[in-house]
Amino acid sequence: MLTRIDHIGIACHDLDATVEFYRATYGFEVFHTEVNEEQGVREAMLKINETSDGGASYLQLLEPIREDSTVAKWLAKNGEGVHHIAFGTADVDADSEEIRGKGVRVLYEQPRRGSMGSRITFLHPKDCHGVLTELVTSAPVESPEH
Repeated sequence: MLTRIDHIGIACHDLDATVEFYRATYGFEVFHTEVNEEQGVREAMLKINETSDGGASYLQLLEPIREDSTVAKWLAKNGEGVHHIAFGTADVDADSEEIRGKGVRVLYEQPRRGSMGSRITFLHPKDCHGVLTELVTSAPVESPEH
């Protein structure tokens, strides 16, 4: 089942300025950046720490690249701030099915590609006490070549 807090997603209007705030204020550095065309966002993952299951915990900063993206609509309604919480799991497919069986709406029929090659799905916030919840199976960590 769920093993850790994978990340906290924070919606922002200006990714570069928000990254600079977290760097200058807390010393967090960017671990990974990418544009996710499917979700309509440009994102930066700021690594907070390693975890005992071999994963890590991050802040995920999200800037919309299209006005019709979910994050853009959320920003227009709510302003900048915490957008979602993500829990790590070894098996997003099995865990999302188990949670679906408990009456929680899973937003994707099949998990999709997420940050850094992960597999993700979301749980409906109305079924999770107002919190948009993401389930994440990290991509396998590649072994260093010897």
